[in-house]
Amino acid sequence: QVQLVESGGGLVQAGGSLRLSCAASGRTFSPYDMAWFRQAPGKEREFVASITWSYSSTNYADSVKGRFTISRDKEKYTMYLQMNNLKPEDTAVYYCAARTSGYTYNYWGQGTQVTVSS
Repeated sequence: QVQLVESGGGLVQAGGSLRLSCAASGRTFSPYDMAWFRQAPGKEREFVASITWSYSSTNYADSVKGRFTISRDKEKYTMYLQMNNLKPEDTAVYYCAARTSGYTYNYWGQGTQVTVSS
């Protein structure tokens, strides 16, 4: 069983930065891709960014392009999300996810809270 554990969330002022990490553990882990999602209070979970595990091809939601950068370290089985120029609307619980087969993400972390004050 694969486990994903996020870290790095916290409280930051608007314009500040945070770096989230997602560490994978468990059996041999070789996903097709990994992603970050977020869910703000009263809203549905939304896609933030994704990265393919083998080639590091990335994809971003329009709302975070130019501000967030997704990356991964294959040797450490860890994915990152560097978040710069944070805005209050970025406040949410951030989840990492991994897809090992099929079209849906089949592994999820427990989430880490990001709060951006104005």
